[in-house]
Amino acid sequence: MTESSHSAEGDDLSLQEVTRRVQKLIAVAERTTHPDESDAFSRKAAELIARYRLSAEALRPRQPDEYVIHELVLGRGAYVRARFSLLAGVADAMGCLATFLTGPSGTAAQISGPLREVEAVEVLFNSLHQQMATQASKQRRATSAATQRFRRSFMFGFAERVSELLLDAHSVAASEQEDAQSLLPILLEQRERVHRFAAEQLGPIRAAAAPAPVVANGASAGRQAAADADIGRIRVASQYAIGQRS
Repeated sequence: MTESSHSAEGDDLSLQEVTRRVQKLIAVAERTTHPDESDAFSRKAAELIARYRLSAEALRPRQPDEYVIHELVLGRGAYVRARFSLLAGVADAMGCLATFLTGPSGTAAQISGPLREVEAVEVLFNSLHQQMATQASKQRRATSAATQRFRRSFMFGFAERVSELLLDAHSVAASEQEDAQSLLPILLEQRERVHRFAAEQLGPIRAAAAPAPVVANGASAGRQAAADADIGRIRVASQYAIGQRS
């Protein structure tokens, strides 16, 4: 976690954010191996292009191997660390690094890594976060305090299990490659490059304090819910596809 500053400049930044969202949707649509998912991402991108009248020049993609840092606002409150746990698990499975910074306006996370992987992390995290939040909102306990504790634990359990599923899928896909052994050093080198890049751009990064303990049955319920989560079929490092667990 490091100190950083970010600024917004009204409508121009809003248009830039929309353009970036469209670029991410197009990139994921091109990389997915599932026709229905590709069509859904493409249709959403087309809808945004038409609504905001984006030009072809504005949508011209950057170099996919360019190293970038994108920021996501995680907000504040009892569920922030659970949200970050989910983001960190997705980022790690895709060879990226997630860090966070807490300030007066709340908690913001930074995702560091190659552009195409960072954009895929954002798309998949947003989908999984929506799934997690929807499932957590259904959880009720005797009091509001007990409900909040259970939901927080549920989200941590959900995030933990999703991370395991993503890493399992990654390992299976990697083992199916003919040159799997020769790819391992490349992936390790990329991970080291990502950490060096993040440290150069953000400054010293330290481990966060451990979050408060979770309620065991809440975490267990979250893990069970994650077993049915749609984790997509987004390719990692242009080599592997992360697929929904059967």
